[in-house]
Amino acid sequence: MKTRFTPRLEAKHRPLSHQMEALHVVRDLEFAALFHEQGLGKTKIGLDLILYWLATSVADSVVVVTKKLLVPNWVRETDAHTHLRPVVLGQNKRANYWAFNTPARLYLAHYEVMHTERTRLSMFADSRRLAVILDEAQRIKNPNTAPAKALHSLAHKLVRRVIMTGTPVANRPYDIWSQVYFLDQGRALGTSFSAFQNNADLTRSVAEQPESARAFENKIADVPAKIRSFSVRETKDSAELTLPEKTVRDTPAGMEEAQRALYQRYKSQLRAEVQRDGVKTLDDADRVLKRLLRLVQVASNPGLVDETYGHEPGKLTVLDRILSKHEPDQAKKIVWTAFTDNVELIARRYPERRPARIHGRRTIADRNSDIVRFLEEDNCTLLVATPGSAKEGLTLTVSDHAIFFDRSFSLDDYLQAQDRIHRISQTRECVIENLIATDTVDEWVSALLSAKELAAALAQGDLSLPEYRDHATYDFARTLDAVLA
Repeated sequence: MKTRFTPRLEAKHRPLSHQMEALHVVRDLEFAALFHEQGLGKTKIGLDLILYWLATSVADSVVVVTKKLLVPNWVRETDAHTHLRPVVLGQNKRANYWAFNTPARLYLAHYEVMHTERTRLSMFADSRRLAVILDEAQRIKNPNTAPAKALHSLAHKLVRRVIMTGTPVANRPYDIWSQVYFLDQGRALGTSFSAFQNNADLTRSVAEQPESARAFENKIADVPAKIRSFSVRETKDSAELTLPEKTVRDTPAGMEEAQRALYQRYKSQLRAEVQRDGVKTLDDADRVLKRLLRLVQVASNPGLVDETYGHEPGKLTVLDRILSKHEPDQAKKIVWTAFTDNVELIARRYPERRPARIHGRRTIADRNSDIVRFLEEDNCTLLVATPGSAKEGLTLTVSDHAIFFDRSFSLDDYLQAQDRIHRISQTRECVIENLIATDTVDEWVSALLSAKELAAALAQGDLSLPEYRDHATYDFARTLDAVLA
């Protein structure tokens, strides 16, 4: 007699050809990495993989681990593509106790649960054949975090282990180590994070010393071959999807007088900090990055750092033109900003667009409600969001125009956010527009993100080493010198 825990184990929909190919590559491997580019439907592949494991009795139960905000998305996708009824694990330990004592086939949990339920998960893996899929696996890129430590300790007890992310090199090339270590306990990339990290970072020495550049390039270029036996990656080009074109363009924005004066003051302070005995000591140490972030804030909106600032930041004038403030069109647009206060500022400026707001200070329920408004209501024509709160798991193809009011130093934030609109189900050409405050740190951010994107492409096997060397310039160091001059 069937219960709700013994569902039909066939998919509701057929996969696309590239999804089927990926499934056949990884389904019988003990561990695997699914590195398909954002927007290629990794969730569907993951669900089909789960159905295969359960139907062939490889696993009794599967736990999908994802970011907290994405758990509802997995619930929806599970219902759309399978007959499974997942059990959600959260921070309620009593509810988790009962969940672990059911014959459920699929569990959904966020990464923090891996730490808080570490002991019980280990016991659970001893009692049944348990498989785990890590969605957005870059969440464990730092091996010293509690969720990463918990998953690393649990890995050897799992009958199947799969990681899924479109950005395995989320920000720095060494980000991939911890994710792969969860799979193979160090066989491919070594057992020491610090050893792998050596020569695997875009430091100033890479930009200035040819021998450091060669050591960096050779180390990163070796990664795809070392993980090829258990990884699969498709890009939108290699999958031969008929996605519309995506245009990325930089739009200059001047700063108004008071904003420029404040920017010059902060720049002078930073320039003094990085001079020691008349010699520049600038690298990407946390201390200096925090000061550079202050320059990004002033170039974006001085009100973020100075409550007395009462003028209109230069980028707002440009944004007015893009959004046709006085003659609003009906096209839905997305504005990304790294700063929560900017979300509120921009949303207040365009009330006629009935803007949706997504940022970390809003409850998940409020964020989800605004996402639904943007997707379904015709008069909600603007979404203003921080990448950290909305860059993953969302399909926002109701829009074809995303504007980055400002950008942080995170490559993951930038690529994931722009691909919310350029993905399967998009039918229109897409525009990604970066607002760049002229003669500011914004120009360095562009150079740094370009360098990171090239390095990620090399580590992920999207570029060969000769192709990488044809394009790599390491301009970020020279650009920063010019910014601080």
